[in-house]
Amino acid sequence: MNDVKRQKMWDEYQAKPTPELREKIIVEYAPLVKIVAGKMNMYLGSNVEYDDLVGYGVFGLIDAIDKYDLTKDVKFETYASLRIKGAILDQIRKMDWIPRTIRQKQKKIDEASRTIESRTGKSATDDEIAEELGLSSKEYVDWQSQMKVTNLVSLNEFMEAGNEPAMDATASNSHFIQPEESISKDELSKMLAEALDLLTEKEKSVIVFYYYEDLNLKEIAKVMEVSESRVSQLHTKALLKMRKKLGPYMNILNEA
Repeated sequence: MNDVKRQKMWDEYQAKPTPELREKIIVEYAPLVKIVAGKMNMYLGSNVEYDDLVGYGVFGLIDAIDKYDLTKDVKFETYASLRIKGAILDQIRKMDWIPRTIRQKQKKIDEASRTIESRTGKSATDDEIAEELGLSSKEYVDWQSQMKVTNLVSLNEFMEAGNEPAMDATASNSHFIQPEESISKDELSKMLAEALDLLTEKEKSVIVFYYYEDLNLKEIAKVMEVSESRVSQLHTKALLKMRKKLGPYMNILNEA
């Protein structure tokens, strides 16, 4: 459906929101749920089924349709994406998929990394962190795999400030309040460049392929000639490193 037809559909729905039109809009934007769920599944890996994420996301899409205000200068896709993410994250939190043991492991990794960096003046490597924690390489990789749920929640913490994504009251100034807006574009670009410098070449390649080239796991694995599980591991390691530098501004990856 082209933009003109979509606009007409929205005009009709806002004038007379019938169940039939509502269903038509849900079907039209269903692919958006799959896109958002697919990106979030990258962080969660085997911790949760992709189909479950899509199911949770549909509730966010329906909520977005019911609350979307066509008079505000905000694209529905932008508004709906935030609500879809929010619906999925809410379900994850409700089901308490981040056990205390995983939180403790994340804390230990962060503390070990800070200790090493304070001692050496350089970014800590995986081998150094594993040694500091008294873990074998395999055990440390297992820990990192478990961190995916934590990474997902951390990456989207900016949403918690307003669990209800809201549009500004005036159409001329309508937009979502994003963390990026509190610092300049130049500062943000510098932060991102510095965060990327923390990565190995393979980790950097995964980030660029995934967020800037829009390749999926399978495609990245084929380009890099490694397994999909290896790509997932590299992605997790990269996010752990970048989170230290970007903090709440990790969301710029989603906007890339």
